Amino acid sequence: MNKKYRKPIIAGNWKMNTMPSAIRPFLDDLRVIIPRFRSCDVTVCAPFTHLGFMAKLARESRVSIGAQDVSLHESGAYTGEVAAKMLVDLDTRYVIVGHSERRAYHAETDFAVNAKAKVVLDAGMTPIICVGESLEQRERELTMEHVAYQVRAALSNLKVEQVKRCVIAYEPIWAIGTGRTATCEQAQEVCAYIRDMIRIRYGARIARTMRVLYGGSMNAENAAELLAMPDIDGGLIGGASLKVNDFASIIMTAAEEEPVM
Repeated sequence: MNKKYRKPIIAGNWKMNTMPSAIRPFLDDLRVIIPRFRSCDVTVCAPFTHLGFMAKLARESRVSIGAQDVSLHESGAYTGEVAAKMLVDLDTRYVIVGHSERRAYHAETDFAVNAKAKVVLDAGMTPIICVGESLEQRERELTMEHVAYQVRAALSNLKVEQVKRCVIAYEPIWAIGTGRTATCEQAQEVCAYIRDMIRIRYGARIARTMRVLYGGSMNAENAAELLAMPDIDGGLIGGASLKVNDFASIIMTAAEEEPVM
């Protein structure tokens, strides 16, 4: 489908990296490198401890704030949890939901992912819903079935207007932080399949405008090839988002502008 209907997103996922003291120099350097443009959305999904400080700096850096998770609970005796309304109060725009590391290390089920997506949407933020297969599932040719189930589960019982606001990030588990990357053809095949699923279930208009990202070791070297694919609308960037020049290079590639290095 024509990419003119979709504004690319480059989302950095800092995971449990960087110190709060490193935020200002990173964003200052990024602001110098990337020009003002409106052809690409940029967000950094940082640890909860960083978000308050980022709220003061993000606007001048032309970067929106993202969180890496959200609580299912609105408030109360849930030690260690962070509620959606707390994120909203810090001008958080995006929230990663269902990352494979949350699924693996915190036993998040597909139904929990669905519930968290609803919480994010109800709070007026945008969920970046992660889906992806393991190496064993790919080798057994179960990729499409597994990803299809994850997408259907994540979007179940959402209203059409809510589905329209979601972002799907395809991250093959075997390529996250491993240095291995799906080929452009492999990534495009799954992202196109996701979009086709959306078209069948929710109609061509929503499929045309829904943004589907690729994660899984996207970096400055392979970003151009991946982002050139017709159904890849940006990236959920891990390690490369911690290096300001690499992150800026990917942003420029998505925005189809040349970086000033």
